Amino acid sequence: MRRRRILITGASRTTGIGAAIAAKFAAIGDTVAVHTRADLDAAEEVTAGLSGDGHVVVSADLGKPEQIEAMVDDTISKLGGIDVLVNNAALHIEHPIGATSYAEWQDVWRRTLDVNLIGTANTTYCVVNHMLRRPEGPQGGRIVMVGSRGAYRGEPEVPAYGASKAGMHAYAQSMAVALGPHGIVVTACAPGFTVTHLTEPLLNGPERTEVLAQHPFGKVANPAEIAEAVVWLASPESEWASGAVLDLNGASYLR
Repeated sequence: MRRRRILITGASRTTGIGAAIAAKFAAIGDTVAVHTRADLDAAEEVTAGLSGDGHVVVSADLGKPEQIEAMVDDTISKLGGIDVLVNNAALHIEHPIGATSYAEWQDVWRRTLDVNLIGTANTTYCVVNHMLRRPEGPQGGRIVMVGSRGAYRGEPEVPAYGASKAGMHAYAQSMAVALGPHGIVVTACAPGFTVTHLTEPLLNGPERTEVLAQHPFGKVANPAEIAEAVVWLASPESEWASGAVLDLNGASYLR
């Protein structure tokens, strides 16, 4: 069977969810394009640690549509095509409403939505355009959106992030309906607290007890646990999950 070609956005942090997803795909024999905004050295480190060969680094600021189009074209050129897209990249900038100036509030909301939601939509557009028009003909595909528990539970310190993830979940469901006739399965997952470079300060600080109290298992997720679910959502067997948003929060928030 041909190795699948995987594009993962936001995968250049060695301790992040994107890197863990890349590692899982590589471990089952797929070829991965690791996306970074600007830290090429970090992305190369992630790529160098993947099983197998043929993995590549691609870059783009996902807030800039022209860079997204170039990045997708670069991925297609380097891998020969794209079979799976994982939209994982996201900005997470604190901006509590009572302690943020109006000018900063505008800037954070605009930049967060540009990257997390519009950037996801634009990346998906470019990849789907390829999937529907590739020279070998349409062969279906898989698109997975990495959303957040915060879309449902709320993100009081980072409301633009929570709103962008809620939009991502809704966008995934719209695309599932639009792309089903073309054999393209679109799903989303909504991770809760996960040990990454972003959450380590919180989990090692005074808020640790409060965070753990939310979790019946007495712990938070590690990136590999989220990656396992993403790889399944991208699998050939996942077709009937299209349109689903899979909660991955260890029963810390039920809806």
